[in-house]
Amino acid sequence: WKSLQGWGLHLFPGQPPLTFSCRYRGLTLVLTFLCYTSYHLSRKPISIVKSQLHPNCSALGPNPHNDSNSSTWCSWAPFDGDNYKELFGALDNAFLVAYAIGMFISGIFGERLPLRYYLSGGMVLSGLFTMLFGLGYFWDIHVLWYFIVMQVFNGLVQTTGWPSVVTCVGNWFGKGKRGLIMGIWNSHTSVGNILGSLIAGVWVSSAWGLSFIVPGIIIAAVGLICFFFLVEYPEDVGCSPPLHHVRVTSNEKDPEAITSNEGPLSTSGQSSTDSSNSPKEPAEEPEAISFLGAVRIPGVVEFSLCLLFAKLVSYTFLYWLPLYIVNVGEFLGWVREEQAWQGEQLLTPLLSLTAHFGAKEAGDLSTLFDVGGILGGIFAGLISDYAGGRATTCCVMLVIAAPMLFLYNHVGQNGIGTSIAMLIVCGALVNGPYALITTAVSADLGTHESLKGNAKALSTVTAIIDGTGSIGAALGPLLAGLISPTGWNNVFYMLIAADVLACLLLTRVVVKEVRGWCGYMARKRGYVRT
Repeated sequence: WKSLQGWGLHLFPGQPPLTFSCRYRGLTLVLTFLCYTSYHLSRKPISIVKSQLHPNCSALGPNPHNDSNSSTWCSWAPFDGDNYKELFGALDNAFLVAYAIGMFISGIFGERLPLRYYLSGGMVLSGLFTMLFGLGYFWDIHVLWYFIVMQVFNGLVQTTGWPSVVTCVGNWFGKGKRGLIMGIWNSHTSVGNILGSLIAGVWVSSAWGLSFIVPGIIIAAVGLICFFFLVEYPEDVGCSPPLHHVRVTSNEKDPEAITSNEGPLSTSGQSSTDSSNSPKEPAEEPEAISFLGAVRIPGVVEFSLCLLFAKLVSYTFLYWLPLYIVNVGEFLGWVREEQAWQGEQLLTPLLSLTAHFGAKEAGDLSTLFDVGGILGGIFAGLISDYAGGRATTCCVMLVIAAPMLFLYNHVGQNGIGTSIAMLIVCGALVNGPYALITTAVSADLGTHESLKGNAKALSTVTAIIDGTGSIGAALGPLLAGLISPTGWNNVFYMLIAADVLACLLLTRVVVKEVRGWCGYMARKRGYVRT
C-alpha cells in the first residue's frame, strides 16, 4: 500500500510536526505548479506555429522547386488556402470545445477517483496527443481531420489538470491569505505560456513538429514525477487539515452583513475545528456533492458567467496574439515601403523593425502579455485579501482593461517601449480577474459555509467555474478567426465588449460585498462610540 501511495509519503521522516507539515505544503505547491505549468506549456505551441503554417511566401522569393508564381508555395497544406484563418480557428475550437465539454465531467470524476492517478494519467495522455500532432510534420500529413482529432483528444485529457491541482492546493491551505498564495501559485499559467512560446520558437522555422514533440515529452515526464511524489491529503502523512472558515461572533452570522479580511463570500458562522482534529476515516466521509448542488452554492453562477467572458479575452490573446503581431508588422512594412516610395520619412522608428517580425520574434514578444499576467494575478490576489472583496477586485480590473485594449490596438505599435508597456499592462488587467476567479474564488466557493464542512465539493465547483469559462475560451479564438478577415479593429471591439459584459455579470455580488463593508463599518463605528 505504501509503495502504491507514492514515494512522496516518505520524503521527510523524523521531522517535527510543524516542519513536517510546512515541507509537505511546499512540496504540494511546487508539484502542482510544475504540473499546470507543463499543461500550458503544451498548449502554447499552436499559436506560435500558426504563422509558419501559412507564412508570407512572397517575401521568400519564387518557388525554388519550380517556376510557379504561387504565393503560398511555402505554406503547409491544408492551411495554404485563403481560408487559412478559418482553419486555424477550427483547430483552436476543436481543442477548446472538447475542453469545455470535458471539464464539466472532469470535476465529477475528480471527486471520486484518486487525484494522483487522475492527474498523472491525464498528463501522460496529453503528452502523447501533443507529440502526435507534431509528428504530423515528420509523417508529412496534410489532411485537416488528423490535426482536428489530435486537438479534440488533447482537449479532453487536459481537463484532468485544473480541478485536480486546485483541489490538492485547497486540501493543504486554508483561507488565510489564500488570494495572495494562489495568485503567486497561479503564475504557472503565464510561466507555462512563456516557456511554451520560447521552446516552440526554437524549432518553429526549421522543423515545427519539434515545437509540439518537445513540450509533449516535458508534460509526460512531469506527470510521472507527479505520480511518484504528489500527496493529496494532509491526513495521508499525519498532518491536520486546514481550517476553511473562521469563527465569528453570534451577532455577525448574517452573510449579507459580514465582511472581514476574507471577504463577504468567505465568512461563516461555523468552525471546522472538530473535524480537523481527527484523522480522515473513509466511513465518515461525506458524499461527493452533485452537479446541481454545486450550482446552487451562492456566487457560483455569477463567477462562472463572468469567467466565460474573461477567459474569452484571455484565450483570444493566447491563440492569436503572435499572428496579430506578424500581420500588423507586415502592414507597417507596407506603409514603410509606400512612404519610402513617396520620399517621406517613417512615421516611427519602430516601423522598420516590426515589418521584419517573423514567427519566432512575434512569439517572443507575445510572452510579455504573460509576464503581465503573472503580475496581475499576484496583484489581484493581494488586493482581494486586503480589501476582502473578490468580485469588486475583478470588476475594477475589468473596467480598466477595456480602454487599455482599445489603446493597445491603436497606439501599441508606436514604439518598442510603448508596445512592451502596453502588452504587460493589458496582460495584467486581462489575466488578473481570470486568475483570481479560477483559483481563490473557486477554492472559496468550493469550501463555502453552506456546505457545512463538506470538502467533497471543491473539485466539482472548480470544474463548473472553469468549464463555463472554457466555453468562452472556445468562442474567443473562433470569433477571432471569423472576424479578423474584416479587420483587427473589429476583433478588439469584440474583446472590449466581452470585458464589459464580464464586469456587469458580477454586479449583484459586488453590491453584496459593498453592503457587507458598509455594515461592518457601521458596526465598527458603533463599537467605538460605545
